[in-house]
Amino acid sequence: MPKVAIVAALEREVAALLQNCSRIQREYEGRKFTFFERDDAVVVCGGIGMEPARRATQAVIALYQPVRVQSVGFAGALDAGLRIGDIFTPSVVLDARDGSRVPLDGGEGTLLTFLAVAGAEQKLKLAQAYGARAVDMEASAVATAARAHGIAFGATKVISDTLDFEMPGMARFINAEGQFKTASFVLFAVLRPWLWPRVAVLASNSNKAANRLAAHLESFLKDLSDAAPSGVPVPADTGLPAGGRE
Repeated sequence: MPKVAIVAALEREVAALLQNCSRIQREYEGRKFTFFERDDAVVVCGGIGMEPARRATQAVIALYQPVRVQSVGFAGALDAGLRIGDIFTPSVVLDARDGSRVPLDGGEGTLLTFLAVAGAEQKLKLAQAYGARAVDMEASAVATAARAHGIAFGATKVISDTLDFEMPGMARFINAEGQFKTASFVLFAVLRPWLWPRVAVLASNSNKAANRLAAHLESFLKDLSDAAPSGVPVPADTGLPAGGRE
């Protein structure tokens, strides 16, 4: 069975990694989940937001019994020093709902899990209020589910939008299951030419971030495989210093 369960929001965040996996659908608590299996890991893309992330984490733990759960995916920069494609491995995951914190081994800086897609103004406010370096929408929920089962947890995020980047009205296109309605967003953007430059930048940044994340995760999994023979606990992802580039 895979030692590591990787929980992402969307397949496009880890698309390159999934090329080396077998795709299988399994059911848990009345819901169907798609899992991407390989010898050293299993990947599940649960959807955007805390509740989809929690459900996916519960499912992968119940069905695969991993020894480690890793929350991975895109994050927005709350630190002006972070750039597109930077790998961010936090030392703390902070839940914006109640201020609860999950300390982690290895990384540096705080990752804030927030309830909504944050635009430029919101990101600045979050940076000032929480002192975090990056923001996502899932890590805290994944951490809570992993800890409830006594399973080691880590987070590896890649910066896909900088502190001053204004997201082009994407929140309305996330459905209740945490899936992004791409076709609806494309139609929305096509009818608003003033959004085209921002959408183009977002697409380019997302592609760069996804490729960097996949490359980092491949290296991470190889290191785990080399360092942890059968029966030995899986070590933390020390990644790179916060804000560092590979």
